Amino acid sequence: MPVAIITGASKGLGRALAEALAARNWDLVLDARGAEVLLDTAAWLETHGTRVTALPGDVTDPAHRSELVAAASKLGGVDLLVNNASALGAEPLARLEGLPLDGLRRALEVNVVAALGLVQEALPLLRASESGTVIAVSSDAAAEAYETWGGYGASKAALDHLAAVLGEEEPRLRVWAVDPGDMATDLYAAAVPDDRDPRPEPARVVPAFLRLLDERPVSGRYGAPSLLEGR
Repeated sequence: MPVAIITGASKGLGRALAEALAARNWDLVLDARGAEVLLDTAAWLETHGTRVTALPGDVTDPAHRSELVAAASKLGGVDLLVNNASALGAEPLARLEGLPLDGLRRALEVNVVAALGLVQEALPLLRASESGTVIAVSSDAAAEAYETWGGYGASKAALDHLAAVLGEEEPRLRVWAVDPGDMATDLYAAAVPDDRDPRPEPARVVPAFLRLLDERPVSGRYGAPSLLEGR
């Protein structure tokens, strides 16, 4: 069975993607900071008959990243790494003039440094896979200038660039930065708590990720809405 590591997998897009992969008989190593919700998610996913290892922890902890990769190795390797865990930098979001610098450091540490650290840890197993793949979950804030999204957007832009360079340096892998588009997630609710406009559930964009896995286009940056429209 193929093996995936998914960070931030207890809810939202991470959980939705994990459920879709479990339905396709992937074995999973899942991470999130909240132990109770993560373990509940793992128990639900195991009903698909797949093997699921749930490891609560913080991706900024090198020992935790090593633990994730070691767990995947026990399941057979790493075929897919999804860097989905994210930090906003401020909740709710703030203009740059008032953005807490410690919050910006946290966003960069989670969204960029920890993501690269996990790639580095998993790279030998990804190279050994016949279909080694890295997905960096991005945002349109990485490419567009939105008021109050500066810190988060800067961290995602940096993640996109790392993904682009990794794709050049590792031509045997597929490395995709994927902008999932607007979603109804706890992260968005924390970012903009006064926004009550309806947004699609994360499960609605999962087919875009599955299309990438099925078709395996060249490494690069992709938008879920375009993939869903078949462009």
